[in-house]
Amino acid sequence: MKKYISVFILALICITSFSCKKSYLNETPYSAYTPVTLTDSLGFDAALVGLYNQLSNYFSWSSQQGWPSVWAVGTDIANATASQQGVEIPYYNYATLTSTDGAANHIWALNYQMVNLTNIIIDNVEDPSLNSISQSDKNSVEAEAKFFRAYAYNELATLFGSVPLVQHAITSPQTNFIRTPLDEINSFITSDLNFAASHLPDIESMPSNSKGKLYGRANKYMAMQLLATAYLRIGKPDSAEIETQAIINSGRFSLINHRYGVVSNLPGDYYSDMFHYGNERRVQGNTEAIWVLEEENPSTVVGGITDNPQQRRVWTSAYYGIKGMVICDSLGGRGIARLRLSNWVLYDLYQPGDIRNSQYNIRRKYYYNDPTSPNFGQQVPYTGPDTLYKICPCTTKWGQFDPNDVFGYAMIKDFILMRLGETYLLQAEAQFDQGKLQDAANSINVLRQRAFANYPTEGEVSASDITMNFILDERARELLGEENRRETLMRTGTLVDRAIRLNSNDAQHPINGLTKTNLLLPIPLSEIQLNKDAVIAQNPGY
Repeated sequence: MKKYISVFILALICITSFSCKKSYLNETPYSAYTPVTLTDSLGFDAALVGLYNQLSNYFSWSSQQGWPSVWAVGTDIANATASQQGVEIPYYNYATLTSTDGAANHIWALNYQMVNLTNIIIDNVEDPSLNSISQSDKNSVEAEAKFFRAYAYNELATLFGSVPLVQHAITSPQTNFIRTPLDEINSFITSDLNFAASHLPDIESMPSNSKGKLYGRANKYMAMQLLATAYLRIGKPDSAEIETQAIINSGRFSLINHRYGVVSNLPGDYYSDMFHYGNERRVQGNTEAIWVLEEENPSTVVGGITDNPQQRRVWTSAYYGIKGMVICDSLGGRGIARLRLSNWVLYDLYQPGDIRNSQYNIRRKYYYNDPTSPNFGQQVPYTGPDTLYKICPCTTKWGQFDPNDVFGYAMIKDFILMRLGETYLLQAEAQFDQGKLQDAANSINVLRQRAFANYPTEGEVSASDITMNFILDERARELLGEENRRETLMRTGTLVDRAIRLNSNDAQHPINGLTKTNLLLPIPLSEIQLNKDAVIAQNPGY
């Protein structure tokens, strides 16, 4: 009450005093385009942290719960189910993919929002009048922002081709954008990433018997891995190999090849350990982690997650829909199975003995787990159409149970966005593109030695085995449920061939209308229409 009395007295004084001028009541509206001025290290750091919040939006879209399906169904690895949500339909029924598509519009908007946020930071830190922080600190700020700007433009270039290049923060309405030649976009991306790789911090050397720290912030190896991916798309495999070799030879990372962490005393294997909640971060023992987008429980950390990620619901089966089954931690919590793995993945992809296909990594059998059920402990039979999603075989990488959210709407699991396993695959691709087939086989054999207990008797490959399709097969084996599969196949120009050749036998929701048009997404019609003073040409075929 004293607070309100004080406010009232202050207002009364202001009204009766000559010092309170009428100008006090004047409004000064600031438009959405008013530039943000950053002047000190705290302001820059807050702006940089905001970039991670924006990135989290890439993976969280609860109003369109099929968002993760967009990147997997209609490719070679997955199909939609009876439990699909809707946003994914044009991504297997390609005949319905048009310039008004919500998913394409969403990814365009997310990336250009990221571009503008990073441009604000870069414009401010490059301001010659800024003298409140050292040049070294300026370089660090600029490097982190440029990494995210390059990330956004690499997404746009991969998915849409040539796009408008915006190099500075938007400070007024603009309706005259044009598509910048792809070569210029690519040069911009690689320039940003080379700067980032030079000025982002290293990860401290981590002895095998201790735990290192990462805490989710950008490091130079993230920039190098993204740079390798961009170089492969651009057609510079020699440059890509330089980046992958630098990561591999840095001594900072090692493949997980032994049990560790919070479930190491339970049945499992070292590959599955890496994806268990509480084991994903470098500080938690994941020596393979290059970049982990760390999520937190919103009940304990305010703003711990952005929206509600749906990956578990998409990738994990709806087993609890079977009478005699209840939601539990050991089965990955509550999923909905908005997609299911393709027959090619389930029956043709893996060789016997591959740890990545173990019962701990791809769940193929379910057992009645309700103690009150007369069938308790018995295997659930695959009978009836509902088994296509209720007990469909699924990757365990997204399983996660929160006792505070048994319904399973939110997901607090971290996102492993880059790890050393993919570095070897990028290196193999770069070596293959240069005709260095034995080197490519050697790179892949590093992963296969980890995957096969009886290596080299089982699992070893030779130079004669190496083709682009084999490398993409190996990416599916190693990165199932992790990589953006659609983006990988679009980057390599193999989407049409692989989806039709390997995944055209789904009777329930078959791939339809897929053509070379779909190697790029449609430019959102709303962007074309709002750009009234210039022409943003639509991608061919849309």
